[in-house]
Amino acid sequence: MSLVIASQMEEGFNADLRAHASRPTVIGVPETEPWEAANDADMLLVRPSPAWRGHRGAPRPAAWPGRLKWVYSASVGVDVYPRWLLDAPLVTCGRGVASEEIADYVIAAIYLQAKDLERVRARSLEEWKQAPLGRVTGSTVGIIGLGAIGAAVAQRALALGARVTAVRRQRHLPSPVPGVDLLDDLRAVVASADHLVLALPATAATRSVIDADLLSHARPTAHLINIARGSVLDQEALLAALDAGQLGFATLDVTEPEPLPADHRLWTHPRVRLTPHISSNYTLVRDALFEKVAANLERFLRGEPLADIVDPLEGY
Repeated sequence: MSLVIASQMEEGFNADLRAHASRPTVIGVPETEPWEAANDADMLLVRPSPAWRGHRGAPRPAAWPGRLKWVYSASVGVDVYPRWLLDAPLVTCGRGVASEEIADYVIAAIYLQAKDLERVRARSLEEWKQAPLGRVTGSTVGIIGLGAIGAAVAQRALALGARVTAVRRQRHLPSPVPGVDLLDDLRAVVASADHLVLALPATAATRSVIDADLLSHARPTAHLINIARGSVLDQEALLAALDAGQLGFATLDVTEPEPLPADHRLWTHPRVRLTPHISSNYTLVRDALFEKVAANLERFLRGEPLADIVDPLEGY
């Protein structure tokens, strides 16, 4: 009997799923209530759509998880879904599919801040002036969260001649990237960094973990880059640190909420660069996601352990 997959992905992705060697039956889901497909499918492939985001605080539907054996999140973070999504028998995620793209975004932000060629751009003879440029070689990139994204950032930063410091939740484990200095705590990483990269998962334990106390340990010229989730950073504390000169600049690809209210100060703050959650560059990682889904599908059908399982207690 064919496996039934209810998918929120676009039709091209679903067509590729139908062409998989196992020939699954792929059906669509109601856009406004995607969880309603739980009674019609064995597997539910979801993305962080407005329907899920809008129901994060809603009670669990009576039918959930229905006949589902498996929920697959296209995103690595599952914080965008209602907590009851993790009540499914098995939940996996797209861990690592966008890590290289996001790491490239981080390095671009580091160079944009260090070199700032637009600031020294000459448009006339009067603007033809010598001006100092910053350096990446010899600087320190501090990484909070050394998973797939943090490791990809570390590899690039080390190759550019930067020192890399980091802290990870499983402190007893060695660094996945040789050459990274694993420090004892968050404060030590913050204090060490010229560029501070937030790459930790969004969970109840990490909400606003980057707060006023931590930011008080930052160098006054430090550049904070958040490509994790807006919830891990206390945005009011960030604004206060920037205004007080305790922090030099912030590049934010994520905020809380998304998008921000129209009158929020982060839109126009002179020391903030805000981008609309585009670092993952999804149009380029779509094929990587499909390969991951297809490989996990084959494992599932063979009865083998799946990759990228989400721990319902940890939330990632």
